[in-house]
Amino acid sequence: MNEPRLNIPEWTVSELSSALKRTVEDAFGHVRVRGEISGFRGVHSSGHAYFCLKDESARIDAVVWRTAFGRMRIKPEEGLEVIATGRLTTYPGRSTYQIVIETLEPAGLGALMALLEQRKQALAAEGLFDEARKQLLPSLPGVIGVVTSPSGAVIRDILHRLEDRFPRPVLVWPVRVQGEGAAEEIAAAIRGFNALPEDGPIPRPDLLIVARGGGSIEDLWAFNEEIVVRAAADSFIPLISAVGHETDVTLIDFASDRRAPTPTAAAEMAVPVRSELLARVDGLGRRVLTCWARAQEGRRVALRSAA
Repeated sequence: MNEPRLNIPEWTVSELSSALKRTVEDAFGHVRVRGEISGFRGVHSSGHAYFCLKDESARIDAVVWRTAFGRMRIKPEEGLEVIATGRLTTYPGRSTYQIVIETLEPAGLGALMALLEQRKQALAAEGLFDEARKQLLPSLPGVIGVVTSPSGAVIRDILHRLEDRFPRPVLVWPVRVQGEGAAEEIAAAIRGFNALPEDGPIPRPDLLIVARGGGSIEDLWAFNEEIVVRAAADSFIPLISAVGHETDVTLIDFASDRRAPTPTAAAEMAVPVRSELLARVDGLGRRVLTCWARAQEGRRVALRSAA
C-alpha cells in the first residue's frame, strides 16, 4: 500500500482553478485559431454570442462579448470557416476553457464567397430581391440624396455628371464606406433619408444614390451586410446602387431599384440631359400644335360642308 505523499502541497479547488486559469491565460495571451463555426443560434439577449470552433477532430467553446460583437466587420455565421483572434481563458465553475474572440475573418476568399452565396440565397428566399418590389425612377427628381464618403472621387464624379446633364439639388449623407461601423452608417443614412418629412425644413429626396468606388471583396463587404440590404429593400424612395466597378456585384445591387455599373453611370440614370429633354419637349409641343391645327381645319371643312 502506497503511503500518502504528505510533501505534496495541498490546494483548495478554488486555488487550483485560479492557478490553472493564470497558467492558461499567461501561456496563450493571444492566439489565432482556424476552425468552423458550429452551434451559433444568433446573438443572446445579453448581446453576447456563444458558439464553438471545430475541425475534424476537436472543438473549443467560444464567446464574443457584446462590445466586441458590435465592432466586428465579419459576424459569426453557422458553418462559416474563420480565423478567430482572441485569448484563452478558463471557466472555473464548470472546469472548462474557451476562447474569447475579439476579431473574425473568413479563412480565405473561398469562405467569404461561400458566406456571400449563403446570405444571398437566404435574403432572396424572403423576397427581398423580387422584381415586383422594384420602383420606377422619377423622370426628373427634384432633389437627389447621395449616401457615400464625403471625400474622394466618387462624390465629385456624381456631382460633376449631374451638373453636366441636368443640375439638381443634392443632399449628401456622409458615411464610411468600408471598415468598422460602415454598414451601420450606410443603413442609417438610407433610413434617415426615408424618415425626412416631405414638408420639413430639409427637403426629402425623390431619388437616392448609394455609392462607393471599386475595391476588393473585403473592401466592398459593408454593402453585403444584411442591415444594408434590408435598408435598401425597405426604402420608399427609389434607390440606385453604384458600388465599385462594372464587374463588382454586391448584395445591395439585388435589393436596389436599379443597379449602376459605376457612380458616374448612376448620375446618368438619375437625370436626363437637359438640352435633349428641352428638345423633346419642344418637339412634343410642335406635334400638339400640328394636331390642333389639323383638328381646327377639319372642323372648318366640316362646317363648310354642312352649310
